[in-house]
Amino acid sequence: MTPHTLEVLRLLEDGELHSGETLGRTLGITRGCVSNALADVDALGLDVHKVHGRGYRLVTPVQWLSRQRIVRHLGRQAARFDIDVLDQTGSTNTDMLDRAMRGARSGSVLAAEMQTHGRGRRGRDWYSTPGGALTFSILWRFDQGAGFLSGLSLVVGVALTRVLRKHGAADVMLKWPNDLLWRHLKLAGILIELAGDVMGPTVAVIGIGINLRLPESVKARIDQPVVDLARIGVLEDRNALFAEILGELDSMLRKFSAEGFASFREEWNRLHVYHDKMVQVRMPDKSAIEGRVQGAGDDGALLLHTRSGLRKFYGGELSLRGGT
Repeated sequence: MTPHTLEVLRLLEDGELHSGETLGRTLGITRGCVSNALADVDALGLDVHKVHGRGYRLVTPVQWLSRQRIVRHLGRQAARFDIDVLDQTGSTNTDMLDRAMRGARSGSVLAAEMQTHGRGRRGRDWYSTPGGALTFSILWRFDQGAGFLSGLSLVVGVALTRVLRKHGAADVMLKWPNDLLWRHLKLAGILIELAGDVMGPTVAVIGIGINLRLPESVKARIDQPVVDLARIGVLEDRNALFAEILGELDSMLRKFSAEGFASFREEWNRLHVYHDKMVQVRMPDKSAIEGRVQGAGDDGALLLHTRSGLRKFYGGELSLRGGT
């Protein structure tokens, strides 16, 4: 991929033919640069059709993220956010943490079409393709310390599920502590990173990745079964969906900041795919603890009824697997 690849692809958004000369003139580059920019886009999971003498077109048009469109969909809520959209970056979470340390305000949002070092939980890579996902980070500043925020990823999961179910993804469920599943296939993930004093205030950078339309070549690189919204039948306008998610997050994060996780607990329990099921909680030392899920505590901890009694587990290096 060249420095101009995503710029050229954005100009092909409408699915119509555009000549290399016109594309080059728009971007101030040569036709040769245009040709080079589109040479290896199949590796991105995109299919560009070339018609000799007429130009290029995207076989499957992409709905590109646009700050202007997102703001328009947000309406009056737009004033609550500082939104930035990048074609490519290493990691939106890393960038947002840096911005937070330089004074970025609560409600700052950074989205990217591509992340070269996108990160999931437990050090996993997060794979996506231009137009194929929503990958973004939102900064939120809390007066409380990190201990108060142990249920934050669960609240974010509830917010995402509310929006997706509203658009027809009725079978979307949550997996403690930070995954969204559709029929046990991973649809979205949440990665939260904190900075601040023990007693507060705390900066939370909330990284979110939602699969919208992933090509098979990208799915093949992911080390777990995944699904996208297109497979489920949810084909909403990408910018409108993003704006709706931001609006829901704004409302729920404000309520969480004032009331904590307890006010979301019952809703989260209803959405948890492993509620009242036998599971194994895998510890960092590879050991496993079996028990039946009793739900989440008021602080967001997983409550597990084991042979030795009720135990509480928090996020971090834990993972959850269906037990026997």
